[in-house]
Amino acid sequence: MSSRPPLSAAPSPDLRRSLGVVDGVAIAASSTAATTSIAIGMGTIATIVGLQAPVLLLLAFLPVLGIATAYARLNRSEPNCGNGYVWVGKSLGPWPGFLTGWVTLVGSVIFCAYTSAIMGSVVLAFANKAGLHSVAGIALDPTSTGVTTAVGLVILLALTALAVTGVRAATRFQFALLVFEYTVLLAFCGWALITGDHALSLSWFNPFEISSGTSFAQGMVLAVFFFWGWDAAFSVNEETKSPGDAARGGLIALFAMLGLFLFASVAFQREMSLAELVRNGPQALPYLGEKLAAEPWATLPLVALMFSAVASVQATLIPTARGLFAMSRDRTMGPVWTRVHPRWGTPAAGTVVIMIIAAVIAVLAVAIPKLSDMLLAAVNAIGLIVALYYGLTALACAVRFRSARHEGPREALLAIGVPAVSGLILLGLGGYLGYSYLTMSDHFELSPDNGWFMFSLPAVIVLAGLVMAAVAKYVRHSPYFSTGRGTDAESLTLPMDRTAV
Repeated sequence: MSSRPPLSAAPSPDLRRSLGVVDGVAIAASSTAATTSIAIGMGTIATIVGLQAPVLLLLAFLPVLGIATAYARLNRSEPNCGNGYVWVGKSLGPWPGFLTGWVTLVGSVIFCAYTSAIMGSVVLAFANKAGLHSVAGIALDPTSTGVTTAVGLVILLALTALAVTGVRAATRFQFALLVFEYTVLLAFCGWALITGDHALSLSWFNPFEISSGTSFAQGMVLAVFFFWGWDAAFSVNEETKSPGDAARGGLIALFAMLGLFLFASVAFQREMSLAELVRNGPQALPYLGEKLAAEPWATLPLVALMFSAVASVQATLIPTARGLFAMSRDRTMGPVWTRVHPRWGTPAAGTVVIMIIAAVIAVLAVAIPKLSDMLLAAVNAIGLIVALYYGLTALACAVRFRSARHEGPREALLAIGVPAVSGLILLGLGGYLGYSYLTMSDHFELSPDNGWFMFSLPAVIVLAGLVMAAVAKYVRHSPYFSTGRGTDAESLTLPMDRTAV
């Protein structure tokens, strides 16, 4: 049994507990990346369900809210930066627990990879607006996966450096970006809502207008992806002044995102026809800016998208490194993830490794030449694994607090009923969509229109997770696989932010 790497001395409580509700909201809101989700998602969801995005976003919010209540209850009982990995392991067993942690982390790394391409695309769009269309014979095409990825990886490197220097510094940076991007988003969507040529229709809120069950399931999974990220607040629950601050931060961000998504979806459809939404795809927000304003104001949505992508990647690096920190201190992952920087008090080595892995995935994604196709494939893959780990965590809550059935109908409903139903809904949607992917194609092709390809991405992630679980159990002899319990959060040095004092 291997020994742990040496860690620095435990910090004093004031350093360990330096974050508050506002910091949690900033991390959760940045990780959810409302502007990025709206910018790349409104056109994408229109290709699947037409003009029913508003009702799907509202329907998807209901199980996600149930998942959030499960997170809050579990966090109150056992705050741990490994959150779902620890909670599911304790309630449902170490194998599903490890798988929960694994798919959460892999999904986050994939998100960093493809959002890097978004950042690169926006930078190239700025270059085009400035009259620069090629360098050394290389076309600066914002829709090219290869060129946008190369530019985005440079930005990813800078964001990794900022994440290493401390959570508090990163959250302050994210909060400033959030204020700007939401101001721009609300202004343009508000103007579109007032001046749009397309009449508001009640059919936008009718789910029965969706053409098929497969389209409904795919649209719902994509809508769940819109909300994904609010749980990032729970990844710093060992660094907040009170565990309840993490829950409050996540829930505040979640309700704020619902308002933004509904507001934006209606505004987009007031200003743009279905054909315009589908044609512009991930460029829908910049297109909206061009329709509503002249330069230089038309560039503001592009700037907001850039800020959102930057903030979301920054916010994703932070919880991903902390999730791996939690797994590493249980020896389910290697020792590199628990190496804490002596000055900044963050899991610096792990953060850098995450950046390298995301860069490799981003380079491999160049095999899909069109940026819009790569984004759709990535979003669908992440949507399925998000449904998986949210569902497992909700079921873990229902199992852990099953004794609440003796405490009255209200407590039983909140502790067991709502989490169980929400978890089963998401697992059912994911299972149905996976089956639909398997039966929609008769050959394999690197295309978001190919069902086998779309199923293979999440399937490979899950299978790799089972292999890694076997390594943790039989090679590393992790005690987690004997008990299903994570290491006590107070027993090791935490990735706290020493810059807070």
